[in-house]
Amino acid sequence: MPRAGLGRAAVVDLALAVVDDGGPTGFTDLTLAAVAGRAGVAVPSLYKHVAGLPGLRREVARTSIEGFTTSLVAARGSLDGPDALRAMADATRAYAKAYPGRYQCVQGSSWARDPDAAAVQTAAARTVDLLAGAIAALGVAPERRIDAVRAFRAAVHGFVVLELDGGFGMPDDVDVSFAFLVDGLVGGLERLAVR
Repeated sequence: MPRAGLGRAAVVDLALAVVDDGGPTGFTDLTLAAVAGRAGVAVPSLYKHVAGLPGLRREVARTSIEGFTTSLVAARGSLDGPDALRAMADATRAYAKAYPGRYQCVQGSSWARDPDAAAVQTAAARTVDLLAGAIAALGVAPERRIDAVRAFRAAVHGFVVLELDGGFGMPDDVDVSFAFLVDGLVGGLERLAVR
């Protein structure tokens, strides 16, 4: 019999806590045993609520992606074009710093090929659509928008991962470097605009 109060949402919340406490490798290190330990139940009890570790990982990924997208939407607000891209880049960095384990699964690519991850794919598509909309508002031609989205995501993600891993050891201000990167990306995309 399941523990009173332990349901699917509670199991996912416990898993998110495990991921959050694990730092940048929190998602990779997520186990059913860790979640069961927090819940005070045996591992088999979790199977009443989630489809094993793969199912739990999908739920954590979906929840994390939805939270990430919510932060991008809030940052973008009514902004468009260059200001929207800058705000979303800043929000990406802030989310990664606040939730490095969740950020790890937000950026994962294995979901695209997982036939059981339709909800994750839908959530991820919303995130990409948000970024693509801001890029389209710059006037980037439709045939270049996928390239632009990929370039923007890759550059911001690369910076964020290096920062999380302690890869910027020089004493210069990392915030200034991040703004330099984003300004360069935005400027480059503006030059692609159809006039």
